[in-house]
Amino acid sequence: MSAALLALQERLQHVFSDPRLLERAITHRSFSADNNERLEFLGDAVLNLAVASLLYQRLPSLPEGDLSRMRANLVKQDSLHQLALRLRLSEALRLGEGESPRAGSARRPSPSILADALEALIGAVYLDAGYAGAQALVHRLFEGVEMNPLQDADAKTALQEWLQGRKMRLPQYRVVATLGAAHSQTFDVECAIAELGLTERGIGASRRAGEQAAAGAMLATLKAGNHL
Repeated sequence: MSAALLALQERLQHVFSDPRLLERAITHRSFSADNNERLEFLGDAVLNLAVASLLYQRLPSLPEGDLSRMRANLVKQDSLHQLALRLRLSEALRLGEGESPRAGSARRPSPSILADALEALIGAVYLDAGYAGAQALVHRLFEGVEMNPLQDADAKTALQEWLQGRKMRLPQYRVVATLGAAHSQTFDVECAIAELGLTERGIGASRRAGEQAAAGAMLATLKAGNHL
């Protein structure tokens, strides 16, 4: 097994009994016919159940509609992309020539490729260690993720309403950088509140997604500073 896969197992905190499952999970269809698409299908279902149980435990008073909305937000592509970046999943991916970053390039695999590979990994852990192992992995992945119903709502709207309620000017958003090819760009967006001297950044697969991520980061900062 390669050093990259050994390191990935350490970050996942799961050592595969069947290493072939791990190898398949990190294999994109551009690399081989024996790829991660079926594992992605399985992992998507396991992820939804594991996140639902996590929200049920962490937020015992939240009604069903809010739980459903929060789950949808946590398992969407942008959220999974952020988790994949934290895992440094791109270091272990097996991609065909058309999808592989060029040597010395700042380009990363597209958010969709990384998000799909993360789901495939969850599916692989499910086959390797059963639901308990996969659920434990999902809980570890989301351990540091803020689960605030206000933040989970449309973050830009929530931030706008918070500022308007205090007679403050609306936040300013600007694209700091774009990464990747035209068909698979990632947007790094800054959110600034001039009156408070605060700036936060977020990354998304579109400018709007980047703005939402930056607004969510700003809400988290406001909460940490006891503004919310």
